[in-house]
Amino acid sequence: MRYGAIIAVAIAASLCGGVSFAQNAPTDTPAPSVPTQNPQPQNPQPQNGLSDAANALVGTWEFSNADHDKICHFNFRTDAVTGGYRLDIDKNCPNLFPSTKDMAGWAIDNYGSLRLIDARGNSVVELTEVESGMYDGFTPEEGRYILQTAAAAPMRSTDDMAGDWAVARATGKPTCVLTLAKNPAGPDALALKIKPGCGDALVTRFSPVAWRMDEGELVLLSQRGESWQFEETDANSWQRVPESSDPVLLVRQ
Repeated sequence: MRYGAIIAVAIAASLCGGVSFAQNAPTDTPAPSVPTQNPQPQNPQPQNGLSDAANALVGTWEFSNADHDKICHFNFRTDAVTGGYRLDIDKNCPNLFPSTKDMAGWAIDNYGSLRLIDARGNSVVELTEVESGMYDGFTPEEGRYILQTAAAAPMRSTDDMAGDWAVARATGKPTCVLTLAKNPAGPDALALKIKPGCGDALVTRFSPVAWRMDEGELVLLSQRGESWQFEETDANSWQRVPESSDPVLLVRQ
């Protein structure tokens, strides 16, 4: 009996010790959490507050009719105006498209259409994007409009431009006639001749002797290395840029 009691006490002690060990055994300590940084937005809002579609419009665009024989240029700006943002147009635009005389701004509506607006924010012309870099619109009075980036607009070739062009000033009366020839006048230019009888001192002082096309612009070059740049205003006329109070035009003869 005594021997059995001793064995029972030993077994009990062993069990108690096992439980105590299990209770006091160290457990795995979770790794300390590392503060996470705030995630960056996938499409951050542009700093000027415009949407991506609106930002894509900022800059100079060509505005023309469907036949591309009436052309002027718009400059889309980010300055706020009533109902949208500021729009600058070429001085010759109202002569080609009377509706443009009232345009003062632009905006994109909830449906993605481009609205050209007047000074009170009212829509003058609405255009729809038909592909990247090109918008299309229509009015019964003026027909179809095409608005496209300079990159999308068709560029005139030297074959298109060769021939006689009259220089005209503010009065519209030709003062000189220039012949844009096709024969070379150097590595990157073609020959130009002033026809006899030129009475425009500005032209004779400049004395152009060569010409070339440069990214859609017509460039006249003098013997001294000076240059005049012209932008197309319609199929038969080009205007010297930048514009001045005394414009110089080239008119197809």
